[in-house]
Amino acid sequence: MEILSYLRQFNTPSVLLRLTLAVLCGGLIGINREHKRRPAGFRTYMLVCLGAALTGILSQYLWVMINTQWAQVSALLDKKVDVSRIGAKAIGGVGFLGAGTILVTEQWEVKGLTTAAGLWASACLGLAIGAGFYEGVLLGFFAIFLSIKVLPYIEDTILAYSRNMNLYVELVSMERLKDFIALLRSKNIQIYDMEFDRQRGRRKGDRGGLVLYLRLPRSQSHPRLMTELSYSPDVDTIDEI
Repeated sequence: MEILSYLRQFNTPSVLLRLTLAVLCGGLIGINREHKRRPAGFRTYMLVCLGAALTGILSQYLWVMINTQWAQVSALLDKKVDVSRIGAKAIGGVGFLGAGTILVTEQWEVKGLTTAAGLWASACLGLAIGAGFYEGVLLGFFAIFLSIKVLPYIEDTILAYSRNMNLYVELVSMERLKDFIALLRSKNIQIYDMEFDRQRGRRKGDRGGLVLYLRLPRSQSHPRLMTELSYSPDVDTIDEI
């Protein structure tokens, strides 16, 4: 199509369209994360995508200038410049944002990995926008949005009936540990491993954090087990990790 060929060229309407697409695509992805109260939300995703798109446009601008207005200077210096390296540096620079969103809770649960991956993917999407790769932008945006909006429901369904389960438990008293283990075995639950650390407990005294690695029977779902165990008089705090 002639219109696409025109918009792939380096001109003012093309630059305006690319930056607008970056704001819209990054913002739409970020809105979903904002609703879920994630560390990076609407403005963060929008700025990452916009910055990456601007980097892609800058690479194209430098290539045009080196081969036109700066051609004589470039020939005198006799140096070859790889303008695509700017985009590679931008992708690497997003790493510090991703690292800031990954947290390890007191219950040994890692949070923020999806947010970090989303930021990185948003930066890649921005570079595709900046390069004028509109077909890739459309497919990439659809895939990213699908992964953060629709796939979590499928993932939750699969995990809810997974036979492996990790639990973080704080008992009312460590003297109740034997009764709690007996409760698990009465439900035909196999205990793979168990770790205990008093320092991770939310309260002082003989209450500490207990991490259990379990194997559930086929008929047992995670939400139902969590509900049943939370009503146990032996349990003070319980969470799936």
